[in-house]
Amino acid sequence: MSAPTQGWHETAATAVLILDDGTRLEGIGLGATGSAAGEVCFNTAMTGYQEILTDPSYAGQIITFTFPHIGNVGANAEDIETVNMAASSGVLGCVLKADITNPSNYRAAQKLSDWLKSRNIIGIAGIDTRALTARIREHGMPNGVIAHSPDGKFDDKALTAQLGAFPGLEGLDLAEQVTTAQTYHWSETGWNWDKGYGEASDTHFHIVAMDFGAKRNILRNLAGQNAKLTVVPAAAKAEDILALNPDGIFLSNGPGDPAATGEYAVPEIKKLVDSGLPVFGICLGHQLLGLALGARTKKMHQGHHGANHPVKDLTTGKVEITSMNHGFAVDTDTLPKGVTETHKSLFDGSNAGLSVDGKSVFSVQYHPEASPGPHDAHYLFTRFINLVRAQKGLPLEPEFKKAG
Repeated sequence: MSAPTQGWHETAATAVLILDDGTRLEGIGLGATGSAAGEVCFNTAMTGYQEILTDPSYAGQIITFTFPHIGNVGANAEDIETVNMAASSGVLGCVLKADITNPSNYRAAQKLSDWLKSRNIIGIAGIDTRALTARIREHGMPNGVIAHSPDGKFDDKALTAQLGAFPGLEGLDLAEQVTTAQTYHWSETGWNWDKGYGEASDTHFHIVAMDFGAKRNILRNLAGQNAKLTVVPAAAKAEDILALNPDGIFLSNGPGDPAATGEYAVPEIKKLVDSGLPVFGICLGHQLLGLALGARTKKMHQGHHGANHPVKDLTTGKVEITSMNHGFAVDTDTLPKGVTETHKSLFDGSNAGLSVDGKSVFSVQYHPEASPGPHDAHYLFTRFINLVRAQKGLPLEPEFKKAG
């Protein structure tokens, strides 16, 4: 009698994720091959995975998606957030629950697994992402190394050594890796259904944006305020920025430890604040402004990464649903006299915004260019340009416009 030919078959692991406490997770490899070490975080957004994976603020990190089905709508050229289309955004890897299926969306131009490979991002599927998320919530964001090898062979000793060589994000300046190499002008505006992105033509204001890892949609929203936009590198000097005769200064989002980037950026931001021009900061720009004003920043336990974060605008009393992506925060207790907290996270009470009393200077910790609310926070771009309008003696625009 012949032996039975049917039975349990388990797919061999082609990817691994090793955490700094020795935890070893096996799964199915996706995207690029090779290995990379970074900080492991989780993101709770249900949509927008391509925007997340191209957000320069994620440089040095491996993203765990809590939503189980990632890749269903494929990938396309319009939903990329990093400005430099030819370079990787800095995201090192992604961790998924389910394998990537074929895309089902009319805008899909590429399967996500192929797109990950083209962006040099390593992926691993088949992971219990709920358990990994719970581990991060309890113990904080670990360092980890992700590896993809189609033959299923891994040198754990070498991977552990690679992980040990990763210094962690504290003390790490990553803005220098994702900033623009040279000054350029930006004119692209918002996306219209079946028409693509618009173009700013009738510009009345000149805004200079310091690029610490700027997202494309932030620049679009600024240009959409009838602004001519000039983008300068993170290490630009205040004197060179002011020589461009701007009407306002924007401090962009970005990755890494704000205290490290602040070594060269904070002295210049202080000069820009002292110039009397309106200043607006987002995310890392918010943290750098806080440092320039005399506050301190701190590393967060698990960070804020997702598109469902409630924030209260203390100046209006309104609550908005926001997109957040940060592992550092301004320490509210260190805000000096003359600096007011304007926004607060309703998840944990951490600082989400500040302004300078008597000056046209403010910033927020979240991403008003994103649309989880869907447009709860877009008013902040109008608020910024209204500061410019006020200095020019021009009529102000309403921050909240009626639908239709």
